[in-house]
Amino acid sequence: MTEVVTYKREAGKLDMQAEPMLLNIGPSHPATHATLRLIAELDGETILKLTPEFGYLHRCFEKESESHTWTQVVTYTDRLNYVSPLMNNVGYAMAVEKLCGIDVTERCKYIRVLISEFSRIIDHMVCIGTNMVDLGALTNFWYFWKPREEVYMHLIEPLTGTRLTTGYTRIGGMAWDLPDGWEEKARGVIEHVILPAIADVNALLTKNRIFIERTMGVGPITPKDAIALGFTGPCLRAAGVPLDLRKDETYLVYDRFDFDVPVGEEGDTCDRYMVRMEEMRQSVRIILQALDQLPGGPVNVDDPRFNLPPKQEVYGSIEGLMNHFKHIMDGVQVPAGEVYSATEAANGELGYYIVSKGGGGPYKIKVRPPCFPLFQGMPRLCEGGMIADLIAVLGSVNIIAGELDR
Repeated sequence: MTEVVTYKREAGKLDMQAEPMLLNIGPSHPATHATLRLIAELDGETILKLTPEFGYLHRCFEKESESHTWTQVVTYTDRLNYVSPLMNNVGYAMAVEKLCGIDVTERCKYIRVLISEFSRIIDHMVCIGTNMVDLGALTNFWYFWKPREEVYMHLIEPLTGTRLTTGYTRIGGMAWDLPDGWEEKARGVIEHVILPAIADVNALLTKNRIFIERTMGVGPITPKDAIALGFTGPCLRAAGVPLDLRKDETYLVYDRFDFDVPVGEEGDTCDRYMVRMEEMRQSVRIILQALDQLPGGPVNVDDPRFNLPPKQEVYGSIEGLMNHFKHIMDGVQVPAGEVYSATEAANGELGYYIVSKGGGGPYKIKVRPPCFPLFQGMPRLCEGGMIADLIAVLGSVNIIAGELDR
């Protein structure tokens, strides 16, 4: 929209008074990825007021879940944060298991930690890489995209059989165990791909004068405001609040690992970058410890109420065939009740509030996505700054529209 300028002539002088201009930033903008819209009220290039609008990638996850079985909902969780779908799978399975009173096997817990931490690494890599594209630093994107692809090709795809929409978890365990040689491949990807990429990007950016001037002091937030807005994850920790559910409300086997929770000081775009860089290193520490401690045994609970029977039983006995049929057609039978379960996803607290009336599918599911509070906090981060600063801030908070719009 063109800026409206009025002219005043007083005592032989010509004054120009500019009225505030409204500018649509997105959804048709490279930095908003066709899924976000920000309505900016501008004075020149200074943002006076910012109104975020969402709804451009509505998944209808919560409503669709009501007409499917508990296991079928797993595939819908893939479509929330599609950058790290395995973390969504794990969080949902844990919520249903909490409602059922299921304690999964030790090996299952370790595998869930492994896939979650690899997912956290590639999520942070995509966040930093795309943020740098928006700022004009394309090289960093390629440096981080290669290890992401290596994780998918050598670890996630052989494990799950697919890439983005993994659907790997099950109520009471996992779809199947790790393939042969997976642990050695994981160590190799870390040593030869992930750690060198982190070092390369760190060398390119952390002391880069242009990067520092574009990010330091841009989009800051105080701990009080971050808590009030519901920030979690790296954006909250960048503001100086050391909240991490893996430590503060520990789950799976995170209490058995030695790792640190990085925090920032100013809560600005630079701190959000630094926190994510360090979190990747800490995830590597967790993965290596988990690989060292990985126990043997089954990955699913020994309970026919939650487990599909082995194929030989399905094909060889009427009992196995009927059990399989009931599982597929009627779903896992979950008792009536309601539960909230949260995990530390890549962008913060990912919570599932589940209501069951008993039976094979949920009555209601409400998702607490990390991105919703972050997106509602954009005015607090950007008002008073410049349009160019908004682009830097938006990439640093890492809004994933799939979970934002659910």
